[in-house]
Amino acid sequence: MSDDVPSVPEVIDCIDCGGRAHRISFPPEEGDWEPGEVVAYRCEDCLDRWDLVVPGGDEADTHGTDW
Repeated sequence: MSDDVPSVPEVIDCIDCGGRAHRISFPPEEGDWEPGEVVAYRCEDCLDRWDLVVPGGDEADTHGTDW
């Protein structure tokens, strides 16, 4: 994985309820996550789904590099 692409966490904080949202997307079979790929998470408390875009690459200037 290049230095400009952050690691994709297994668990994030749910944006709505503050619970734990687990990654439901499988990692790529070949290589690592790339900027612009969509990673899905599901909250264990409120069951909301979150589709996040892996930051980095050309869009990092516009959207930042943080999750």
